[in-house]
Amino acid sequence: QVPLVESGGGLVQPGGSLRLSCAASGFTFSIYHMSWYRQAPGKERELVGTITNAGSTVNYADSVKGRFTISRDNAENRVYLQMNSLKPEDTAVYYCRAFHVGRGYWGQGTQVTVSS
Repeated sequence: QVPLVESGGGLVQPGGSLRLSCAASGFTFSIYHMSWYRQAPGKERELVGTITNAGSTVNYADSVKGRFTISRDNAENRVYLQMNSLKPEDTAVYYCRAFHVGRGYWGQGTQVTVSS
């Protein structure tokens, strides 16, 4: 059983939108903080943003602030990344990560390509 599975990636034109989803299973999702990361070709993996376990606090990288929104549904064991006003530089593999007191899980990633 894979703990985290991302979906929703694809090809979108600049200025468009995508909504990524990350489905969690096999652990107590509601106690884990969740993050989205991305990795562009030839670059290091970077943090996009983090949402606390109850969803009360969300932080974003400056590069996505005002364009991306992270949310979660603890009843459905899912975390979401709504991406608006997409730019070519947002092209990357997007990963979700769960972490809690020294324990964590990574998803396998989903490709997002922003191109005309």
